[in-house]
Amino acid sequence: MEARSITPAPNGRDEWERIKARLRVELGEDVFTSWFARVEFEAQDDGTVFLSVPTRFLKNWLQSRYRDRLMVLFGESFGAIKQIEFSVRSAMRPNAAQQQREASDAVAQAPARASTPIASNANARPAQASAPNSMRVAQEANEDDVLGGSPLDGRYSFETFVEGRSNSLAFAAAKRVADSRPGEAVPFNPLYLHASVGLGKTHLLQAIAHSARAQGRKVLYLTAEHFMFRFVSALMAQSAIAFKEALRGIDLLLIDDMQFLQGRQVQQEFCHTLNSLIDGARQVVVAGDRPPSDLETLDERVRSRLAGGLLVEIGAPDVDLRRRIVAHRVTNAKKASGNLEISAAVIDWVAENVVSSGRDLDGAVNRLVAHNQLTGQQIGLEMAEAALRDLLRAREPKKVKIEDIQRVVSKHFNVTKADLLSARRTRTVVRPRQIAMYLAKALTPRSLPEIGRRFGNRDHTTVLHAVRKIEEMASADRGFADEIEMLKRMLDA
Repeated sequence: MEARSITPAPNGRDEWERIKARLRVELGEDVFTSWFARVEFEAQDDGTVFLSVPTRFLKNWLQSRYRDRLMVLFGESFGAIKQIEFSVRSAMRPNAAQQQREASDAVAQAPARASTPIASNANARPAQASAPNSMRVAQEANEDDVLGGSPLDGRYSFETFVEGRSNSLAFAAAKRVADSRPGEAVPFNPLYLHASVGLGKTHLLQAIAHSARAQGRKVLYLTAEHFMFRFVSALMAQSAIAFKEALRGIDLLLIDDMQFLQGRQVQQEFCHTLNSLIDGARQVVVAGDRPPSDLETLDERVRSRLAGGLLVEIGAPDVDLRRRIVAHRVTNAKKASGNLEISAAVIDWVAENVVSSGRDLDGAVNRLVAHNQLTGQQIGLEMAEAALRDLLRAREPKKVKIEDIQRVVSKHFNVTKADLLSARRTRTVVRPRQIAMYLAKALTPRSLPEIGRRFGNRDHTTVLHAVRKIEEMASADRGFADEIEMLKRMLDA
């Protein structure tokens, strides 16, 4: 930092500890540990907060991703905050404690041969003969330290996953991967799961990790953000080679939230790792919120490699699956609280009205149980409606525009918007146009004549014919019906 007169803010470090506690709750343990655990409060002066970080990468990441949120949180503590300045601690003059830490780190990172006393030739052979097991154990421990996987949640297992029509293929594929033996060729590698938030991607990835580890396989589960942080930290510590070698020596790699993988060098290294593991018959499982082709920030080679395996979409749960999810969560809640009573009518009502994701269903059940325990009120329909009113209001259907429909359908079928509005009658254009008209009638309040005008001034009878044609095809072809439902979810996202 530039030399300036800075007066440390009263209780500034205490305020920073409180802010960190809030960030831990807001972001989750994994994200907080990756990005904020090593951030230190330095001072506050004239509306500017000074924070220090250990690496330039972390400084740039926090500036681009979290500066605004930090300004709000510090503003609540110190009043008006004009800016937040980050500095890299290695560029600052270290104090004695920092010097001591850096010296310790340097010793810990030094090559083993530099820290091992030189033995005489007479003693060298016995020492080598007596130490292979300890060396192997130390090497494995060092690999674990280098990799440092993301934490796993013990609740996420195959036994607690509720299977249904929308996730049965993903569940079967995940089980197949988890039950495979080390080195056994798997017909789909990598396995790529994609879905909107709260539909079970993380649950399945962690279930695979738990099951495979129980069989003695070497497993690494990482979020994409954690992978980036570990790789960049290895570069900064000049231990990138050890990191790469340890990463490529595992049996099963699981990467969650692929949409957050950024940075050209990080993506190149991920691609090399992917190729090395797959070519060596090691399994890779990846999860993201979109298919690889829609992850525009990903390197083309990474997208191509991911698309070369099995892509499985986890769909939104239907009412039957939602009902079973709620019933399962209620059963678990009853085990924790023996006097809890939730009727079948309440379970049905929650399943029919909380429609977005399994995570929201968990939240609904937790909220009902909390209201019951805190107020003593019985869980009935009236209480459920009152307790979940804001959750239901937050999930009101999105207002879809005809322009949105034309954009999504054009991209999905690889045609242009001009094609949809044109007089062209080729099959590659007619079917997407009919689907777009059907979606406009199903998802918007527009009349048939108005829809016709928005599709190249067509007559309302043309729109009616398109609607009936798509309804007929959807009722006769399950795959086509699923494609229509997928387009509806894309528009509602």
